[in-house]
Amino acid sequence: MKYILITATLFLSIVSWQNKDKNELTNKTEMETQTEKAAIEKLLFSYRDALNTSDVNKVLLLYTTDGVFMPTNAPTAIGQEQLKSSYEFVFKNIQLKIEFFIDEIEIHDNVAFVRTMSKGTTLIHANGQTVPEENRELFVLKKENKEWKISRYMFNKIK
Repeated sequence: MKYILITATLFLSIVSWQNKDKNELTNKTEMETQTEKAAIEKLLFSYRDALNTSDVNKVLLLYTTDGVFMPTNAPTAIGQEQLKSSYEFVFKNIQLKIEFFIDEIEIHDNVAFVRTMSKGTTLIHANGQTVPEENRELFVLKKENKEWKISRYMFNKIK
């Protein structure tokens, strides 16, 4: 009987210890995920701010060196040089005032997928007209030098 009690106590101690380690690992993983999501949100809001101020240089800093921009009804821009030309063209023609709303963030190691919606207005420089702006976006992000960057970005109009 004494051996049964000692064995049972030892078994319960091991199970308790394993559960504690598992809970600590789960908590650590959840905290790391929240930290990564916060960094991604910061990146997206920095991108929004760069768009709203028509700042090409700030936009370029947020992309990977081989980043890809796939705008609606326009050619795909690949790499920093084409990105620069594409955003210069965009900002020459319009002024955005938008807000991003994040629908989903999925993180897999050093790659993340983010779905957003944006709403606001666009000032068309050619005619001075301000029109509603509403898009849905897909971002593919990569960690470059321990920092989240835009690797691929595509958007399309909702209406």
